Amino acid sequence: MTVPLQLTFHNVQSSVSVEEKIRENLHKLERFCNRIINCRIIIDAPHRNQHKGNLYHVRIDLTLPNGKIIVNHNPSDETSHADIYIAIRDAFETARRQLQDYTSLQQ
Repeated sequence: MTVPLQLTFHNVQSSVSVEEKIRENLHKLERFCNRIINCRIIIDAPHRNQHKGNLYHVRIDLTLPNGKIIVNHNPSDETSHADIYIAIRDAFETARRQLQDYTSLQQ
């Protein structure tokens, strides 16, 4: 089953490689928990910091049968989020942990 994905870029140029990385990570989440109904992801570079450059904000909203999982990775949290791929990786890792908690509560 393929989870419907709504992907939005704000203040960031979309790229095929970023979209592929997101789909790859979503597929891993889907293998981990096959109860995901919908996924909405927003990639944002809210402002340019003189000292740190662009810091990426990644938000993941997963719709599940009994609720939602929302992950917000803010650029102020991690200076490593100057790399969009690291920001995406960290957000999906948080989503995986929250899905793990969700599935253990559902059993």
